[in-house]
Amino acid sequence: MHELSIAYSLVEIADEAARKAGAARVRTVHLRLGAMAGVVEDALRFSFPIAAGDTLVAGAELAIEPVAVQVFCDVCAQSRVLAAPFVFRCPVCEQPVFTLLQGREIQIESIEIEESKAESEKRLYETAHS
Repeated sequence: MHELSIAYSLVEIADEAARKAGAARVRTVHLRLGAMAGVVEDALRFSFPIAAGDTLVAGAELAIEPVAVQVFCDVCAQSRVLAAPFVFRCPVCEQPVFTLLQGREIQIESIEIEESKAESEKRLYETAHS
């Protein structure tokens, strides 16, 4: 199950970003997941809390935005969305397509954090004294 190793990578990235931001914890990790990324979403969701373990990501929600497969048709000169099963032909003119625009992403879009009390007080102090 390679989803567990993907989950560990996502947690590592989110945990490091949260620590750099002085966060108390991560609330949500927003992920863009392409339909052709080769990831089973349910397995990733199952693996995520295991990987989060004793990190700032423990207890965080994994919000997944599915990304459709989009190609560019040279004949139509238009981008087209393909439906599964993915046959790399334009759904309009039925000619073969060779340019994949999106659909293989495994991308952290954003991370929602909860600030630590010290970081929050620091921001209040900086705001009050600027």
